[in-house]
Amino acid sequence: AVEEYGMLGIQPECSLGGYMGKRIVLTGGGTAGHVMPIIALLDELRKEGFELHFVGTEDGIEHSLMSRYDDVSYHAVSSGKFRRGLSFGNIKHNFVDVFNVLKGIKQAKRLIAEIKPDVVFSKGGYVSVPVVMAAKNKAHIVIHECDYTPGLANKIASRYADDICVSFEDTLDCFKGKGVYTGTPIRRELLSGDRSAGLEFLDFDGKKPILLIMGGSLGAKAINDAVTGAMDELVSRFDIVHICGKGKRKDALENIAGYRQIEFIADELKDVFACTDVMLTRAGANAVFEILSLAIPAILVPLPKEVSRGDQLKNAAYFARKGYSVEVEQRELDSKRLVDELTKLYDNRKKYIAAMTKADGADAVDRVMDVILKKKG
Repeated sequence: AVEEYGMLGIQPECSLGGYMGKRIVLTGGGTAGHVMPIIALLDELRKEGFELHFVGTEDGIEHSLMSRYDDVSYHAVSSGKFRRGLSFGNIKHNFVDVFNVLKGIKQAKRLIAEIKPDVVFSKGGYVSVPVVMAAKNKAHIVIHECDYTPGLANKIASRYADDICVSFEDTLDCFKGKGVYTGTPIRRELLSGDRSAGLEFLDFDGKKPILLIMGGSLGAKAINDAVTGAMDELVSRFDIVHICGKGKRKDALENIAGYRQIEFIADELKDVFACTDVMLTRAGANAVFEILSLAIPAILVPLPKEVSRGDQLKNAAYFARKGYSVEVEQRELDSKRLVDELTKLYDNRKKYIAAMTKADGADAVDRVMDVILKKKG
């Protein structure tokens, strides 16, 4: 699973000093989106002298991602998931997972008693719920909601939280009295890319604008198929780097001039961003806030509600309403629409860049750190 997120450019970071008497328990999991904002905070947490602990599942993506950091102690607990719908399978799995959650709460209580954290920071996902419940009245509990509307795990966890950081101003209405508008923490290394290094990595000469396509790990097929059908027209306008996802390279596209398909990108991602003129991507919260921070004009193709809870649809609609990006729903995406929208996006790119540049520029990492460091009570 780690390889699917290698495109995110995660690298181990050195410890900045010894333990200075503060402990924080970090928790979240199920997807990389529940871990990446935590990784964005690690350097600042180190600078503040926190002893770092992470609670997740034994076999989740969070374990793979956090294992790269030697100074983060990883603790595994049991977790369950609530499945919507009244099918026999859902009812069966929900029944079993009740006991998994109860086991997780017991394990989390023992961990909280042993670690005695000053702060618990939760990024969401079902594994975070037992941890937040166990820490009630024992630590300053901060949770973070990336999406426009909160997921079920954060809805439950919000009852136990002292402060709730949100990425969208409108989401404050969901957490009246506890919400704090912070934005989403973005890894600062992504803002330090070099255009020349990106062009060299991609073997592009920079004479044509660069189109970056990121299909994501879920449902990349719809985007990949639209791109394949429009390939001739697209390469006549752009040099294209297509992060297509693990196992999704197409041999038939391998030798097309001006087109690079890469399963994932690690260290070079910041440089690829630096030379990107326009993007085509999904509308996960981390992705859209990276786009905003980098001021890259983008077409957002949110995951449809049939395969998600609809959060990407709301994220994309918000960004389109703000004038930051263009939204195209997956059911409307075909090769012709793709070419038309990308052409218009590039021609009007200055308008989108200006809107993003004028957006609230306060650093979300600093904002979230302010909430973490706030004294309880």
